[in-house]
Amino acid sequence: MTKDMTKGKLAPLIISFTIPLVLGNILQLTYNAVDSIIVGRFVSSLALAAIGTSNPLMTLVILMLNGICLGAGILVGLLYGAKDYRRLERQVSTALIAGTIFSLVMSLFAFLFAKELLMILQVEDQLLIEATSYLRIVSLGLVFTFLYNFFASTLRAMGDSKSPLIFLGVSAILNIIGDLFFVIVLDFGIHGVALSTVISEGLSALMCLVYIKKNVPVLNLGKRWFIFDHTMLSKTISYGIVTALQQSTVQIGKLGIQMIVNTMGVSTTAAFNAVNRTDDFAIVPEQNIAHAMTAVMAQNKGAKEEQRVREAFRVGNRIELIYGLIVGLLFFILANPIMQLFTKDMKVIKLGEVYLHCIAFMYILPAITNAIQGYFRGIGDLKITFFSSLINMTGRVISALILVFTLHIGMIGIPLSYLVGWICMLLFEVPFLFHMLNKHDW
Repeated sequence: MTKDMTKGKLAPLIISFTIPLVLGNILQLTYNAVDSIIVGRFVSSLALAAIGTSNPLMTLVILMLNGICLGAGILVGLLYGAKDYRRLERQVSTALIAGTIFSLVMSLFAFLFAKELLMILQVEDQLLIEATSYLRIVSLGLVFTFLYNFFASTLRAMGDSKSPLIFLGVSAILNIIGDLFFVIVLDFGIHGVALSTVISEGLSALMCLVYIKKNVPVLNLGKRWFIFDHTMLSKTISYGIVTALQQSTVQIGKLGIQMIVNTMGVSTTAAFNAVNRTDDFAIVPEQNIAHAMTAVMAQNKGAKEEQRVREAFRVGNRIELIYGLIVGLLFFILANPIMQLFTKDMKVIKLGEVYLHCIAFMYILPAITNAIQGYFRGIGDLKITFFSSLINMTGRVISALILVFTLHIGMIGIPLSYLVGWICMLLFEVPFLFHMLNKHDW
């Protein structure tokens, strides 16, 4: 159910809103990891590496779509907090139409140029055929990915973070069942994993659509959802493009790192894919705690509740710090068992252990940066989030190039490059944060 977050005690409100977001993303990451586990154990390490090399490209496109959803969601939160339901309805309709068209275009582009895009990433010849097939199949589900993320962002902006979690949970279970069926029973290999992903994404989007039609009357789902308001579109674009650029900048940086890793051999590529799956369990929930902060702050800004916006930042920052400390400790202790979930190859396991032991000590830094970004998104200052992400990724890629190709320290150079990027990001963000808080500006 939707919720008015301009009222009530903030700490319990933020925590109760955050938990479904974190659980939802852990759930999503779990079934992504299951894809890798099933492929690594029942297909081959070669197939595991193929998925790893194609995933960054899909993630880039998905993050662009998600950026549009997040930007539109901020506007939804502002309008819902201000109780301007007429403009809210037009905003949702306009963003839905524009985003659907964009996702279809991106799907066609990824399908037609899958091989060329992978070659740009310097994917090794022995991985190229499998990676191309996987990328082409999963690209067909991009419109479903957009629809689910758009509906989920809309519900969250209106205070409902539980319903998207339920839909995602059902989708995740179906995805795992589909993986096992297509890979083990039908022996479809890597293609079966991709097909299962597309089907589960379509079902999650459909469940969101049906729920909104039946349970969110304020949106009046029906013919009015075909309204295309050019004024609302310009606002959606102004928020969506900056957010999409910020999301894309992060992924382009990851692609740069992937290109570096791809030159280090199949074993390192496979290990990097495995640790990326586990690393996401730390980073993505931190990002979604920040998204919860954004949702709460956007509603309160719309209602002109300045003090509640500040308190939302303080509470969210504490949650981020606690999570970062806990997950870092767990990953350091459980590095070996985690790697054994993905593969039996001892060389891959050892490489992954080194990576996880190193990066476990760093998770406190992205916890802080994500809290700060949640604050700036919540008050509508999206340029800060974009430039801070750009600085982070630039520092990360440049330092990775130096550590790997000049200093020749191997895979350990990758997590160390992340450390450099996060430090650069904090040096840029913190002065702006203090300025905002001290000047009592939004």
